[in-house]
Amino acid sequence: MYSIGIDIGGTKIAGALVDVDGTLVKELRVPTPGNDPIALTEAVANLINVLSEGESVVGAGVAAAGFIDAEQANIIYAPNIAWRNEPFKANLEKLVKVPVLLENDANAAGWAEYRYGAGKGTKHMVMLTLGTGVGGAVVVDSHLLRGGFGVAAELGHMRVVPEGRLCGCGQHGCIEQYGSGTALLRAAKELAASGRPEGARLAEIQHEVGELTGLQVAQAILEKDPGAVSLVQDLGSWIGQAIASLSAVLDPEVVIIGGGVSSVGDVLFTPMREAFLSHLPARGFRPELQIKAAEFLNDAGLVGAADLARVAFSKL
Repeated sequence: MYSIGIDIGGTKIAGALVDVDGTLVKELRVPTPGNDPIALTEAVANLINVLSEGESVVGAGVAAAGFIDAEQANIIYAPNIAWRNEPFKANLEKLVKVPVLLENDANAAGWAEYRYGAGKGTKHMVMLTLGTGVGGAVVVDSHLLRGGFGVAAELGHMRVVPEGRLCGCGQHGCIEQYGSGTALLRAAKELAASGRPEGARLAEIQHEVGELTGLQVAQAILEKDPGAVSLVQDLGSWIGQAIASLSAVLDPEVVIIGGGVSSVGDVLFTPMREAFLSHLPARGFRPELQIKAAEFLNDAGLVGAADLARVAFSKL
């Protein structure tokens, strides 16, 4: 018995037929149809229909960025697609022959890590994805935490700096403004333009390419450029402090770190772990959680969405 996972991104929609072990049996990808909700719904429906043709499929899970309501039926708000209180489940189920479940993309990715990745074997897990923003997922006693209104685990919007940087959510000082790939790139551009000696290599790269991107910053980090390394160490420190606060509230066994920024490895993880221990309440008198790198890369949303659909619909 298979399930289908769909991951809606800003530029592409990925779909996969997934088996009970989390293995992708068949994959398809199509461009995301811009800000046309009808065309997007049709594109997702077509992926589901093609992937399920001739197969025994229990249901389809759809992962999307944004707020999903408690019934997992409506997309309350999506940051990159023109969805506001969109009855996506009902619209989609009119076009397909299998039941559909909606889930936030970070929740789906976190569930994949819990079931098949770095969180396997635990009951209490937190995941932080460090990409364009900071996404989050929380598993409590083997259940995905969704909250009373369906929008729990927006961990990137924990406020860590009172009256700090303005965030896209409208508030100031969210961890997303200090611990994301976007924050790292902004800091790198500022350092490159500062004229300070530690920004010389970043300034050189910027002169060569015209404008710094995340790839160039990662290159400088891998070259062990002192300026770039110091920036990612600062980012790791912010995330470590946030994990210490999460530990006080949620007491997870493990925190999984994913997203593009995590690919730089120990230069990020070492200061993150040090900051976590430095800020852990009652350190020395409580068990200390593990901080691990995510095992899934681009397929986490697909695998997690598919498995959540399997869990939901195999009970029916």
